[in-house]
Order: sequence, then C-alpha cells, then structure tokens
Amino acid sequence: METACGRFARDGPASPVAFPLSMSAPVSPESRPDSLPDLPVRTLVARADHTAVTLDQTRLPFDRVELVLSHAADCAHAIASMQVRGAPLIGAVAAFGLALAVREASDDAALDAAHAMLLATRPTAVNLRWALDRVHARVASASPGQRWAIAWREACAIADEDVAINRAIGEHGAEHLRRLIAQRDAVGRPVDARTPLQLLTHCNAGRLAAVAHGTALAPIYALHRTGVPLHVWVDETRPRNQGASLTAWELADAGVPCTVVADNAGGLLMRQGRVDAVIVGCDRVARNGDVANKIGTLLKALAARDAGVPFWVACPSPTIDPASPDGEAIEIETRSARELTHITGRAADGRLQEVQLVPDGVAGFNPAFDVTPARLVDALLTEHGMVAASLAGIEAVLTASAASRASS
Repeated sequence: METACGRFARDGPASPVAFPLSMSAPVSPESRPDSLPDLPVRTLVARADHTAVTLDQTRLPFDRVELVLSHAADCAHAIASMQVRGAPLIGAVAAFGLALAVREASDDAALDAAHAMLLATRPTAVNLRWALDRVHARVASASPGQRWAIAWREACAIADEDVAINRAIGEHGAEHLRRLIAQRDAVGRPVDARTPLQLLTHCNAGRLAAVAHGTALAPIYALHRTGVPLHVWVDETRPRNQGASLTAWELADAGVPCTVVADNAGGLLMRQGRVDAVIVGCDRVARNGDVANKIGTLLKALAARDAGVPFWVACPSPTIDPASPDGEAIEIETRSARELTHITGRAADGRLQEVQLVPDGVAGFNPAFDVTPARLVDALLTEHGMVAASLAGIEAVLTASAASRASS
C-alpha cells in the first residue's frame, strides 16, 4: 500500500560506561550498505485518501484492530485514551490531527483552537507540543486556502523523519552494544547461544511507540537481525502493563527472545549479574539531562547504578525540551486510579474481562511518569550518537539537529 508520504507499507501485523561518550556522524544507507533495513510495517501509515491508519494499542496483544484517523477529534481521542502512546507516535498522530483539523476549517481561530485541543490530550510527552508547534508554524503564514496541503505534507515529513531518527538510534546503539559484547569477551564471558547478551527494558519503547523501529528497542532489533544471540527481560510495567502487553508482543513478533518479569524483579536480576545493560525510552528530557519516562524507570536506574550495570536512555532529539531546565519543570501526568485498581485480561473463554484488584473504597494514586536525575543516566542514545546526560551533551545534540535541518 503506497502511503501519502511517498513510502510503502504492507497491511498486516506485523552504571558507568566503559567507552567514551562522543557524537557520531549520522549513519546513512549510502555510507553503510549493510545498515539495517526499514521494518516491514509502519505503526502509522498515511493513506492516499488523507486518513491515517494505526493499531488500537488498547486491544493488543489479543486483538489486532486497525484504527482509522479521519478527523482531528479521532486523533485527540486516540492520544488521550492511549489507543496510541509513546512520545514519538503521539507527536506524529498529533501532527496529522492538526492537519485534519485544517482541512475542516483553516482560519486562524480554528487553527489555534485545534492546536489547543490536541495539546490538552496529554501533558508530559514533549513530542506532542513539538509536532503541533511545528505544523502550526509551517502553515501560519500561508493563506487559508493553502494551509491544508501544507499541513498534510508537514505531518508526513514528521512521520518520515521519525523513521530516519529511530533507524539511526538503532544503528548507533547496536555499535555500542557490540562494545559490551567485546567487554564480555575480554573477561571470558563470550556472547553465544548458551549465554546471550542480556538486556532489560521498561515499558514499551519499540516500534509500537514510534512510526517505525522504536527507540529503546531499535538497537536490539538491529543487533538481532545480524544474528547476535540476545535476550530481553521485559518489565511488565504496571499499571497499564505496556511491557507485558506491547513490548513482549512486538519482540515475539520479531522473533527476539524475551521474558516478562515483575516490575520489582529487575534489581534482583542485576544483582545476580543477569543484565548486561538497561535500555529505556523517554517522554521528555530536560536541558540538564534529567529524564521523564514511564513510572518505575527511576527504580531501574537506582538498581542499575548500585549493581554497576549501564543505564542508557534512547533519546530522539524531538523528545528534548530546551524549555525545561531540569526535571522539576516537567509536568507529571496523573491518570485515573481505575488503571491501578482494576486490570483487563483474557478470560478462559477468550473474552477480554476487567477485574478489580483492590478492596472497595480504597483510594488509588496513579502518576504515569517519574523523573530520573541525569546523574543516574550513563548515556543518552540519540540519532547523532551517544552523549552524556548533561548540559553539554544536550547542547551537542541540539546543535547537531539544527545543523541537520539546515542542510536538508
């Protein structure tokens, strides 16, 4: 199926580091003929009829249901209800939402109202504001009659750029994982089928959280496709269980060996020497390198630091928020307590069924994110290479991104 963005996709399911932190030149298919190919399925596809299609992630892993986004309200509902989630995918869906709003009404008041409506859906993932501001700025100076076509092209560009960014994160990350393999070889612990490279991840920062490839899982997919034996410990990630439901689903779909563990098992696994590195995604990174990500990430960082396990954050440049000086400036979304007090699963007869977990009348508190201080982050893995989680590292990424945009 040819997408409106000029690409093709097929229907169907698809610890301190021991190496220097330095910027790398962008990896291109032309310079690296053996570089990883695009994944066969995009999570978000723009169609020639000017609708966008994705998967309803609230139905995974048991049902694969396509979600057609035809109006701005569809996109807003999908983001707020977490039918789509993950910072990069939220940003792309929001961009298409604003474009679809412009198709219906393109005057200044309507443009601003649609921007505000989509922005209000979720407060923490900075890609949401970044994508909306970018589309808004692109069309604001155009006449109302021209805005629709410009907005749609810009949304397509944002989606295509996300694919390229995550592809580069995957290639750079795979290179650094190979350094871990070399370190294991040097101490007599070679990576082989019996003792694979052991990685741990939290929540879902794979292809379901992005337009393609994913962020934290992109290096894993890249390495797996080269035949390197590896295994992924997947945190269940309460209360919405994105690890158990989404990460396990997509890793299994790609043939990557994985095991779901309770959220509180990570520290034990690290202490036992059964984790070579922790790789997580992010929803917003402050200018000083503090990282907002799914609730529970901070506990993994603390355990990793105590056990001497590298803790890396896959960080696309659009997820950096220069306006947030540190983690204290990041708004933490609080979601419905029902996500915590109840859980949905598949019953013996195949039906999805919600059950209550806590006694009647007991209150629940459900913050969706926490903030990991930069001092606990061993490195940020970006499309420009691996950098320190620091003011200098963030500035280097922002400068490289600006230069890349200027030359494109």
